[in-house]
Amino acid sequence: MTTEQKNKIKPLNTENDKAKEMFLVLYNDDVNTFDFVIESLVSICKHEPQQAEQCAIITHFKGKCDIKKGQLEFLKPMKDSLTSKGLSAVIE
Repeated sequence: MTTEQKNKIKPLNTENDKAKEMFLVLYNDDVNTFDFVIESLVSICKHEPQQAEQCAIITHFKGKCDIKKGQLEFLKPMKDSLTSKGLSAVIE
């Protein structure tokens, strides 16, 4: 491979690619039950029940948990659905 060919190869993790990846973060609250949070994560984020339970536990003990990773267009509808159900979720 020539030097010119090497320079044309795009690295997998460029700054632009990293900028596009965001996280949907669930924050702890003292209002919603574990069951409600788990059901919401299963129905809205398409988590498996065990994954949703783990996220709920992490959120409870650490105060927050990254529940999905992706581009803004993918995460925004999920965030809006979670917040409309009364959960604290943001995209970071």
